[in-house]
Amino acid sequence: MAEILAAPQQAKADEQLRTLAAISTAHWVSHFHMFVLPMLFPFLKQQLGVGYIELGFALTVFAVTSALTQAPIGYVADHIGARKILLMGLALGGCALIMLSLHLTYPWLIASTVLLGLANSVYHPADYAILSAHMNEARMGRAFSIHTFAGYVGGAVAPAVVATLVATIGGHGALIVSGAVGPFVALLLLVVGIPDASAADRKMSGTHIPRQGVITPTLVMLTIFFTLLSLSSAGIGNFGLVALMSGYGATLSAANLALTAYLGASAIGVLAGGFLADHTSRHGQVAAACFAINAVIMLMIAMLNLPSLLLTAAMASAGFLGGVIAPSRDMLVRNAAPPGAAGRAFGIVSTGFNLGGIISPLLFGWIMDQNRPHWVFGASVVFMVMTVLLALATERTPQGKQKASDPRIMHP
Repeated sequence: MAEILAAPQQAKADEQLRTLAAISTAHWVSHFHMFVLPMLFPFLKQQLGVGYIELGFALTVFAVTSALTQAPIGYVADHIGARKILLMGLALGGCALIMLSLHLTYPWLIASTVLLGLANSVYHPADYAILSAHMNEARMGRAFSIHTFAGYVGGAVAPAVVATLVATIGGHGALIVSGAVGPFVALLLLVVGIPDASAADRKMSGTHIPRQGVITPTLVMLTIFFTLLSLSSAGIGNFGLVALMSGYGATLSAANLALTAYLGASAIGVLAGGFLADHTSRHGQVAAACFAINAVIMLMIAMLNLPSLLLTAAMASAGFLGGVIAPSRDMLVRNAAPPGAAGRAFGIVSTGFNLGGIISPLLFGWIMDQNRPHWVFGASVVFMVMTVLLALATERTPQGKQKASDPRIMHP
């Protein structure tokens, strides 16, 4: 009898595991595709006869397109189905890179970055809508953490993979193979049979969806929160290496080691944060505490010339704490999303990442041009303090009623 009762539960657990693996693989592709063009800058510069300003403008086009389309894509995902949107995004991103290889001109590069930006806007709304609808509530934080970790890994392996492809089959081949990953994973997801999350599915299941606005004060605050998160980390990730070398006298190897420790510890912190998010409902306080400690660490790096070993340890600690925040950050959004609107909610708040991606290169590039490398870390401290205050304010926003009556929550 016990075996008969356990069979459906095991089947459901297996289905959730397949879904999580499939969605995490799609997120891996999204981060991998984001880094393909920057890794090919030397090849593109030579082939197109343009400067780094023109290449940088292409990345700005990518960020702007993604920022403008995140929220609308979230709306579409909630209405026609997150699965369809996700599969189209995978195929579109891959075709954009293949198209660029076949028509390698600067106008086609800009067109490709527009398509890549549109494809990139798909992943957060579609992924989180599916995970929110189909993962076990008691393990939701860990599901979000594994999803985020997969994205980190995609970005981490992109430089080595693209460099290997360029060395073996050239730049054109690297674009084609990197692009082909998208349609291949889309086909894989079709074979696996990932579930959907749409308005039609909720109507069929009898779920009541109240008519209410999605852009709530809490989601507006979380969008600002995501923007500050992006600004606080982007300066360190993009300009930390040159700042440590020019302002602190660090050697290339020492600075590279410190930055590698920061990025690697971030990925580990994401996994640890998943367990923490599943064992607390105070997600805003978790984020605030981690960023408060991070602000102290970054202030210490900004003001002191630390020995190489201490610098690496401090950067690793900061990276780990930054990673721990990610699942709690995602749980804040899920808890704030109106029932049946997870795609739109994540689409709206993820716009904050894109806004940070547009602002941070200009801000931190200007700081370095002013020969103020210490302020790369100092400005990050300012953004972290602002993030702490906003996280605490978001935590105080009343959400208890919504959470208690939310039909998405499946009590074990």
